[in-house]
Amino acid sequence: MQTIQEYVEANKQRFLDELFDLLRLPSVSADPKFKGDIEKTAEFVAQKLKEAGADNVEICQTAGNPIVYGEKIIDPALPTVLTYGHYDVQPADPYELWDTPPFEPTVRDGKIYARGSADDKGQFYMHVKAFEYMIKNNALACNIKFMIEGEEEVGSANLGTFVKENKEKLKADVIVISDTSMISLETPSLETGLRGLSYVEVEVTGPNRDLHSGVYGGAVANPATILAKLIASLHDENNHIAIPGFYDDVVELSQEERDELNKAPFEIEAYKKDLGVQELWGEEGYSTIERTGTRPTLEVNGIWGGYIGEGAKTVLPSKAYAKISMRLVPNQNSQRITDLFKKHFEAIAPKNVQVEVKPHHGGEPVVTPTDSVAYKAAEKALTDTFGVKPIPTRGGGSIPIVALFEEVLGLKTVLLGFGLNSDNLHSPNEKYGIENYLKGISTIPLFHKYYAALSK
Repeated sequence: MQTIQEYVEANKQRFLDELFDLLRLPSVSADPKFKGDIEKTAEFVAQKLKEAGADNVEICQTAGNPIVYGEKIIDPALPTVLTYGHYDVQPADPYELWDTPPFEPTVRDGKIYARGSADDKGQFYMHVKAFEYMIKNNALACNIKFMIEGEEEVGSANLGTFVKENKEKLKADVIVISDTSMISLETPSLETGLRGLSYVEVEVTGPNRDLHSGVYGGAVANPATILAKLIASLHDENNHIAIPGFYDDVVELSQEERDELNKAPFEIEAYKKDLGVQELWGEEGYSTIERTGTRPTLEVNGIWGGYIGEGAKTVLPSKAYAKISMRLVPNQNSQRITDLFKKHFEAIAPKNVQVEVKPHHGGEPVVTPTDSVAYKAAEKALTDTFGVKPIPTRGGGSIPIVALFEEVLGLKTVLLGFGLNSDNLHSPNEKYGIENYLKGISTIPLFHKYYAALSK
């Protein structure tokens, strides 16, 4: 029997080659033109699960993109781990800002540059390869189920229905997800919470057509100008969100909790240098660590209207648009926040324009326990791999399915992520460290081993 480290070293290049093949598939869920690639990616994942040793591998069709399911039940009396991941990726636009093609993985300085490398193909594929090792070396300590979906980047619209209709199939004792980050390879960490999400699109309409800005400018309200003013009013002078009732349900951390959170290593100058900014910005009265993990936010994700092509075209646009996301914390509710936003945005709009708020998708914030068997197993596994105990942190991102798992399946989740915040998630030049990828493969079998042992 090979140790996991020996197995990873012996198969390192194959593990990378397989991941590169997966990354070459442009499985963009937000754009219908990639539907065929979505199907090919689901087939790829299903095939790799079969090759790794999974039984009952299925490509489960939904009203949207397919979900890949597989399992290995070695003993019904043993605990069962449900591994969740997603094979869909964010759009790669704007392509011109990539240093190398987004769907042709390129290695530079030990990092794999490609769309989806860290979010989430590189991270969920670690579980497939770790599973392969456990099967081939008779090291599987508990039952494993896989559920790899294709709509996470567009809100997992059909996953809820699938979960509710397949409770027995998905029956397990805990869920493990690798779609989050750690502080660094020198300072591993475990995320103990995720923020929720409310995502909306707003449309501001002025005149019934684009107008000549010389003939009509100064007489007709410009929707782009009005939209900019409306958006600017959503934060006050202290960068608090200025929507009435927005903070009503926020659970404030105790001073002790804030102090513990801020013990995590954080170099503010290195942070600014990495981002290329002179100063940081955020809600008055909170540290950067608190702002990005424990406080709600409102951000403009995109804004457009009028002429944005080459050269000049002097128009007063008929319409202007923006996409806005709000990250939520316990005990905020995504539907309530969406309703509050809609009511406020429509109320503050002047009468010289019409405003429409279109909700897209949302999810609820979650906090995972640090005293559970699963958390302790993950903690021990990371300590073995990295030689240092991981630090508990709060994640700033959102994985809406985590709250749904708890609600429908009654299961808690362990967030066993190996990415870094500097991996350019959702941005051009997304990357994932080769060492992160291989260490993830090495750690996952240890998690299963410790989880089975601690569950006795």
